[in-house]
Amino acid sequence: MDDVTVTETSVSAVDVEAAFVRLRSVIRETPLLPSARLSAATGARVWVKREDLQPVRSYKVRGAYNLIAQLPEEQRAQGVVCASAGNHAQGFAFACAQLGLNGRVHVPSTTPRQKRERIAALGEGRVEILVEGETYDDAAAAAIADAERTGAVQVPAFDHPDTIAGQGTTAIEITEQLGKAPDVLVVPVGGAGMLAGCTTWLKARHPRTRIVGAEPTGAACLRAAIDAGGPVTLESIETFVDGAAVRRAGDLTYATVAPHDLDLVTVDEGRICTEMLDLYQVDGIIAEPAGALASAALLASIDVEPGQDVVVILSGGNNDVSRYAEIVERSLVDLGRKHYFLVTFPQEPGALRRFVEDILGPDDDIALFEYVKRSNRESGPALVGIELARRDDLEGLLSRMAESPMNIERIPADSPFYRFLV
Repeated sequence: MDDVTVTETSVSAVDVEAAFVRLRSVIRETPLLPSARLSAATGARVWVKREDLQPVRSYKVRGAYNLIAQLPEEQRAQGVVCASAGNHAQGFAFACAQLGLNGRVHVPSTTPRQKRERIAALGEGRVEILVEGETYDDAAAAAIADAERTGAVQVPAFDHPDTIAGQGTTAIEITEQLGKAPDVLVVPVGGAGMLAGCTTWLKARHPRTRIVGAEPTGAACLRAAIDAGGPVTLESIETFVDGAAVRRAGDLTYATVAPHDLDLVTVDEGRICTEMLDLYQVDGIIAEPAGALASAALLASIDVEPGQDVVVILSGGNNDVSRYAEIVERSLVDLGRKHYFLVTFPQEPGALRRFVEDILGPDDDIALFEYVKRSNRESGPALVGIELARRDDLEGLLSRMAESPMNIERIPADSPFYRFLV
């Protein structure tokens, strides 16, 4: 088991409601805002739950505070420890500072620097940050060992009844703000803590609501668990969506959601990047990759009916600005506007000019040009990245390449070589 061993085996709607009362004076009631862009794209009335506006810029404060606040005094004295890709750690640090506890946070090396700095600031000197491994699960193993060695209480990111109940309070808040339960709720999924909490409360109180879980394609651990009949550890994951990059769904979260036969969809990382840019450029919202997961899923693969009230949870806004170059690159590939080729150029004057004049369209642009090697005096292969103005321009480009005497090889998006480019 990659998370903490759980002694309780279930979470009830009453637990979620108790957590809601416990948290009301501590966390922010984040806005539920209509989205003109998502509504126009789907025909439904789409609302965005802005959990990026929490004091820690994500919903994770709900679960962390709910668990720590209920610890008896003798356990608080032992200190607390957690593993996190960044957001849970910030909620954990906020709770430690508010409740006067000392804590340690184990984070994977993929956690952006911006998140680490926020953890330290929110902890107000009470939280030590330790970097462990490359994934959340590596950090989780280190946190478990820490708790066993020191006696500190572990505060899991998702697989604990109190964490699940706290995260599930989002569903209560949405229902109060909307004045009714939504027709459709789209929830981002990493370890499935929020999905488990929202499912617990909605299935008990508003069973007609359709609940959809959205996972990144490169880290679909809940889908793997559902298919296997129980949690399994993925051999490898794509860590770009760091807030949802989990190798193994929780035992309790899986046991909570599996009986309900929920809709579960996956979203390609490139599509998530496109949605991040649309959120920023159209809606003025800074979302991290996991924060854009639910709305990206809605646009990519969820059918809704005209007039339905659909809520997507924007789970966090802890995005590092230094990542935007990669985000733009992934988005262009997703939109079919960025392509890479290996072109063998003759080593003679005018070869590049002929390539530009004979093969590129009037609105095409060379975004990357790099010789791979120049050991042959007669010819030399170059890596060429071409950015199109429109997706439909690709057919003409490929046609001109096929007619060219040059040796041109397209690099497919599923090639291992692509990992060095995007």
